Amino acid sequence: MRIWSRWLGVHQNRQLKKQLKQLLGFTPRHLRLYETALSHRSITEHEKDSNERLEYLGDAVLGAIVGDFLYHKYPGRSEGYLTEMRSKMVNRQQLNDIAIKMGLRKLVHYDKYNSLLKISHIFGNALEALVGAIYLDRGYDKARQFVYQSIIAPYMDMETLEHTEINHKNKLYGWANKYGHQLTFELLEEEMKGARKIFTVAAIIDGKIVSTGKAYNKKDAGQIAAKLALEKLGLIESSPTE
Repeated sequence: MRIWSRWLGVHQNRQLKKQLKQLLGFTPRHLRLYETALSHRSITEHEKDSNERLEYLGDAVLGAIVGDFLYHKYPGRSEGYLTEMRSKMVNRQQLNDIAIKMGLRKLVHYDKYNSLLKISHIFGNALEALVGAIYLDRGYDKARQFVYQSIIAPYMDMETLEHTEINHKNKLYGWANKYGHQLTFELLEEEMKGARKIFTVAAIIDGKIVSTGKAYNKKDAGQIAAKLALEKLGLIESSPTE
């Protein structure tokens, strides 16, 4: 039994290395870093075994890489413009959509029975954690190469991003004002999920609930509700689910 378990572990490691090589374009040196990057806290026994610390690091590394990219791409643009563009490139929904398109949905380990996670940004968070793992495993230059070649080049059209609205609540308010509709956002519920509180916020148009959003803070829940409302109204395209 021990021999079989050991063989199974080796087989799984080989399979993960193969999948990561296809995704990253290189073979990881320290596989454990990437296993952690792909592990959501919903399936880890201890918080330190989840990808949250790597997500924190990856967020900082990604921000620096994108900031450097924008600084050199737009030499005549103001600080405000660069800051806004960086926000559009690394906002949670954008990264989550990219992560799904990259195939991270199949690699991330999470509690698939938790319905809330299916509408959260765990795949985008895992992508940030992956950047953190690359940084620790292969250094800043390799992380920058991955971000340029695997995130920015294939998934970010800069001209389109310049005209993209990332604040869905503002966009929905603009539509409501333009066409004379009454729009409000209402907190429907607060509940505890494990050790964390979950908020449910509704987007209400002319007294009718059009959509609801759930998240670990009210701001994100409101943005999710607004985004879903915009999708129902046909004002934006639906996010990818596969």
